[in-house]
Amino acid sequence: MSGRPSRSTSSPSPTRSPTTPGGGGLATLFLPIEGMHCAACVRRVERVLNQVPGVVEAEVSLATESARLRFAPGALDREVLRARVEAAGYRLKEETGEDPEEALLVRERDREREYRDLMRRFWGGVVLGLPAVLLGHLHLVPFLHHALRPEVERLLALASGLLCLPLMTWVGRRFFRGAWSAFRQREATMDTLVALGTGSAWVYSTAAVLLPGLFPPGTAHPFYEATAVVITLVVLGQALEARARGRTSQALRRLLDLRPRTARVLRGGVEVEIPAREVQVGDVVVVRPGEQIPVDGVVVEGESSVDESMLTGESLPVEKRPGDGVVGGTLNGWGSFRLQALKVGRDTVLARIVASVREAQGSKPRLQRMVDVVASYFVPVVLMVAVMTFALWYTFGPEPRLNHAMVAAVAVLVIACPCALGLATPLSVMVSVGKAAEWGILVRDGDALHAARRVDTVVLDKTGTLTRGLPELTEVRPAPGVGAEELLAVAAAAEEGSEHPLARAVVEGARSRGIRWPRAETFQAVAGRGVRARVGGVEVWVGRPDAAVEEGWGQGGERVAEELARAGKTPVLVVRSGVVLGALGISDPPRPEAARVVAWLRARGYRVLLVTGDHRGVATAVAEEVGIGEVLAELLPEDKAAKIRELQSQGHRVAMVGDGINDAPALAQADVGIAMGSGTDVAREAGDILLLKNSLVPLVHTLELARAAVRNIRQNLAGAFFYNVLGIPVAAGALYPLTGFLLSPALAGAAMAFSSVTVVGNANRLRFFRPSFPGWEERPPAGGEGSGS
Repeated sequence: MSGRPSRSTSSPSPTRSPTTPGGGGLATLFLPIEGMHCAACVRRVERVLNQVPGVVEAEVSLATESARLRFAPGALDREVLRARVEAAGYRLKEETGEDPEEALLVRERDREREYRDLMRRFWGGVVLGLPAVLLGHLHLVPFLHHALRPEVERLLALASGLLCLPLMTWVGRRFFRGAWSAFRQREATMDTLVALGTGSAWVYSTAAVLLPGLFPPGTAHPFYEATAVVITLVVLGQALEARARGRTSQALRRLLDLRPRTARVLRGGVEVEIPAREVQVGDVVVVRPGEQIPVDGVVVEGESSVDESMLTGESLPVEKRPGDGVVGGTLNGWGSFRLQALKVGRDTVLARIVASVREAQGSKPRLQRMVDVVASYFVPVVLMVAVMTFALWYTFGPEPRLNHAMVAAVAVLVIACPCALGLATPLSVMVSVGKAAEWGILVRDGDALHAARRVDTVVLDKTGTLTRGLPELTEVRPAPGVGAEELLAVAAAAEEGSEHPLARAVVEGARSRGIRWPRAETFQAVAGRGVRARVGGVEVWVGRPDAAVEEGWGQGGERVAEELARAGKTPVLVVRSGVVLGALGISDPPRPEAARVVAWLRARGYRVLLVTGDHRGVATAVAEEVGIGEVLAELLPEDKAAKIRELQSQGHRVAMVGDGINDAPALAQADVGIAMGSGTDVAREAGDILLLKNSLVPLVHTLELARAAVRNIRQNLAGAFFYNVLGIPVAAGALYPLTGFLLSPALAGAAMAFSSVTVVGNANRLRFFRPSFPGWEERPPAGGEGSGS
C-alpha cells in the first residue's frame, strides 16, 4: 500500500430517511400498484387514493408502478385502502418487510413474471391471429379469387372471427377487464380505447358476416384482422415496455449490491455468522481483512484502514482506530477489528441513500403533473374524435361509406397512446436519479433536476465548499502580557462545543500543541459571528473581529486581524471579560479542483459568486486564486439568503452550494440548494441535491446531468405529443382526399404499441450518459462504472 492513510474520526451521514415518519408528524408509505398502463390510469389511482380517509397526499408514478402516500400515523386503514384500489380495478401489493433489497427483488420478480406472461400471450396471439388473418384474406390469393363462392368466403370469415374470440378473451383479457372497471367508475383509460376499437371491429365484422342484409349493398366487409393484429401487437409492446422498464432500476440494484449479505457477531464470546439484516444495535461485529463492513458503528477494538470511496470518493483509505466511526458497505483494508453496531437496517447510511434514491425516482415533477392533467382529458377527447370520424365518413365519405367509417373510427381508437405521455417524464427522472446516485449525487426529486437545468448563477460558500473544509491553526498572536498557551486554552475551551470547521481547527491546534483546557460551563453559538462561553466563571468571546467590535470589545485586535487576513489567513479574535487576549490565524486552502470547476462554469456562461462570513481579505485572496471575480464577505446567514433573493429578483436562477449551518437559509432560499456531503446535518437537510463525494467535481456532473435529463424529457414529451397530434388525424383519414390513403387499424395498433416502447428506449439512453468534465473517470462513490454514450 502506498501513501499514508488519512486520519478520520467520523463518517458523513447523507440525508433523512424518506420512508419513515416525515415532517409535520406525517408518515410516508410506498405501495406497489399493479394494472396501470397509461397516464389516465395514474390520474385515476391518485384520485382514488386521495379520497381514502387519513391520506394527506398521494403521488402515483407510472415509471415505478407505485404510489407514495403521506398520511397521519394511526389514521390510515389499510383494508379500506386496499378495497378502494381494488374497486377501481387495480391491485395493491404491500411490500413485505422493511428491507429495501427484498422489496426491489419482489418488484423485479413481479416484472419478470409480467414480461413472461405477456410474451406467452403474444405468442398465443400469433398462433391464433395468423390463421385468422389468412382465413379472412384467402380471397386475395389470385388462383382462389374466382374459386371461392360467397358462401365459402362467409364461412371462412366466420372461422376467422371464431379464432379471434379466444384471442380477445385470453390474449387481450386485461384490456377488456380494465375497460369494464373504468366504465363502472365512469372513467376512460387506454384499456377503454383498445377494448372499444377491437371489440367494435369484431362486432361489426360478425354482423357483416351473419347479417349482411342489414348493410347497404357493397359495405358488408369484415375486418377481423384488425382485432387480431391490434391486440397481439399491443401486448407485444407492453411486454417490451415491461422489459425496458426493468433496466431503469439497475442503478438502485447496484447500490443494494454494495451491502454485505452476512456478518460475524459475538454471541456468548463465540463468533457466529448471521444474515447482515439480523444484526442488532449494540452487537459486536467482527470484520476481517478485505471484507465489507456490514453495518454502521464505532470501532471498539483493533486497527485498520477502510476504503470509503463508495461514499466519499476519496481514493486513499482512511485509518480507523478505537472510537472512530465506520459505515456499512465500505471495504476493510489490511487489519482486523471489532465494531459496535450503532445503526442497522434502514437506519444505516447506505440504506438511507437507497431510500433517498427510491423516493426521488418515484417523485413527480411539476411538469409531469401538468401532463397528467392533460392526459386525463386525452381519452375522452379521443372517443369524441372517433365518433366524429365515424359520422363524417358515413355522411360524406365514398362508398362503401359504412365500411370506411368503421375502419377510420377503429383506427382512431387504437392509434391514440396515452401511455407515452404518462411515461415521458417519470422514466427519464428515474434513470437520471439512479445515474446520479452512481456518482455519489443524491437528488431529492425530479423538480431539483429541472431547477438545476435552468440555473444561470452559481453561488459558492467558502469554508468547506470552495475550500476543503479542513482548516489548520497556523498562527498564534497573543496580546502583550498574555502567553500563547493561555490564549489557546481559553479559545479551545470556548470552541469545543462548536461544529464549525474553524472551531474544530482551533481545538485540534490546541490539542496537537499539548494544551489542556477547562470545560466551559455554558456555550452559545452565534451563527455567522462566533461563540460565547463561560470559562472559569468568566465570559469569553471567540469569533470574527468585526463581530467582537460590534459588541464593544476587540479594541486593539483590528490591526492584527488585518495583518492575518492580508496573509490569506482567517483571523479569529479571542476576548475574555471584554479584553482582547489575542488573535489566531487559520489557513484553509482551496480544493485542488476548485479553479478547474470555476473555469468550466464561467466558460459555459454561468455567473459565479463567492459568499462567505469570513474576513474580506481572506475571501478575496481565495477568490483570486480560483478565478472568481465577485466576492461578498463578512455576511451573516440571513445576509446570504438576502443576497440570493436579490439575485432572484433580478431574474436569475440561482444554485447555492454550501455545507454549514450558516448556509442553511441560503440553501433553502435558492432555486436549487446543493449541499456538500461533508457538511452539517442542517445543511444536508436544507439542500435539494446532496454531493456525497468531498469534491466540487460532482457539482459540474450535476449540472451536466440535469441538462441531459431535461433534454431527454423534452424529447419524450415532444415525441409523444407529435405522435398523437400527427397519428390521430392520419388515422381519421386526413390524407385520404389528397392521396387516397386510409390507415388500417392493424397499422394503427402497431404504431400505438411501439410508441411507448420508443419513449422507454429514449429514457434508457441516459444510462449511458458520460460527463464531459475532466475527472468523471474517478471511481463512482455508489458503485457501477461509466459507460459510453
